[in-house]
Amino acid sequence: MPKKLQSYIFLLLCLFPIIAGAHGVDEATQSFLTGNKGIAFGPFLYIGAKHMITGYDHLLFLVGVIFFLYRTREILIYVSFFTLGHSLTLLFGVLANLNVNAYLIDAIIALSIVYKGFDNLGGFKQFFGKQPNTKIAVLIFGLFHGFGLATKLQEFKFDQEGLLVNLLGFNLGVEIGQFLALGLVLLVLGVWRRYRSYIKFSNITNVILMAAGFLLLGFQLTGYFTT
Repeated sequence: MPKKLQSYIFLLLCLFPIIAGAHGVDEATQSFLTGNKGIAFGPFLYIGAKHMITGYDHLLFLVGVIFFLYRTREILIYVSFFTLGHSLTLLFGVLANLNVNAYLIDAIIALSIVYKGFDNLGGFKQFFGKQPNTKIAVLIFGLFHGFGLATKLQEFKFDQEGLLVNLLGFNLGVEIGQFLALGLVLLVLGVWRRYRSYIKFSNITNVILMAAGFLLLGFQLTGYFTT
């Protein structure tokens, strides 16, 4: 195994405890969610934005989605498909009180990261001779990502008064957080794309993306079978 790849994998393993705990909700947020009464659009918007910015699983998937997209129009289309998917299931999941095991949903989200890295490496064409519809795949995984967000919210038995308005605030916050995070990612990718190393290390980058997905998958399945 090349030394550079070994270094990347070692770094990934060192960062894994941070990544695995990325969806933890701090005590102040927990206290607010459980104690809030009535409409609180602003605070829910802030919580949604913070949750998305610190949600490494969502961001890793989106990095995979936009990694080989160079045109602004294409990026907007794919991100819109993802946004449509997770917005629908976020709102529907909470309003309909759909109880889904958080570990299983997060395991599927982890698989979405593996899927996108594999797709970027040309794995589907190479091993199956067929390329899945990438837009539909992003939409479907967006639905699961939304259920993941809904599941996190349902862990807190917050007040039902003003629920729809608060959910809309949270969802808008998620979109703002996603916009800010993607803006930073696109800035970094835009600079990196000027150098030959972008294509040279694209395969290694997507292998690392898959590795991160597998690590998260193992973490979630361990949680499912041990709790």
